[in-house]
Amino acid sequence: MADKIFENNQVSIVGTIVSDFRYSHEVYGEGFYMVDISVNRLSDFTDQIPIMVSERIVDTTQNCEGQLIYVTGQFRSYNRHEEKKNRLVLSVFARELEFIEEEKEEYKSNQIYLDGYVCKEPIYRKTPLGREIADLLIAVNRSYGKSDYIPCICWGRNARFASGFEVGNHVEIWGRIQSREYVKKISESITEKRVAYEVSVSKVERLE
Repeated sequence: MADKIFENNQVSIVGTIVSDFRYSHEVYGEGFYMVDISVNRLSDFTDQIPIMVSERIVDTTQNCEGQLIYVTGQFRSYNRHEEKKNRLVLSVFARELEFIEEEKEEYKSNQIYLDGYVCKEPIYRKTPLGREIADLLIAVNRSYGKSDYIPCICWGRNARFASGFEVGNHVEIWGRIQSREYVKKISESITEKRVAYEVSVSKVERLE
């Protein structure tokens, strides 16, 4: 069963560490830390992806900034309560982490596969330039009755296809994790720059 759960949410990612390790939480005496990595896109843009890692697979007391790592794991979410409502927080949970000298062909620099269920009506729209976009929220089962809720964004033909999905539809998604900055209005006079994470979908299929 654990293998099946692992199979429905798979991430492999290569990036450069750009932060210190920050303590997150502890489970049964095992400490977990957050670290940010910079991941190159095919364009000149880079994505800043947060990684959650156990102290048992990496020495979190070391300064590892600037080092290249290869991570395999899962894209996970949890709700953080703030400003009187819940905010969805996403990160890559590292199952394995390897320090590497250079990015090789066999490493997938940023790849994700999800097998889950549509849990919110798709939002379909067009940009001012006429580009089609559809936003999906996918629930992916985890062990112990939990689920991860993963925002996904589809483009073009995929967006048109996804716009016809209904809540409860079983879908498979392939793509990459990307970061996107936005400005959150806190009050009339205060705004805050934040970063959202989502899956940019390259392929999507609806299962019967």
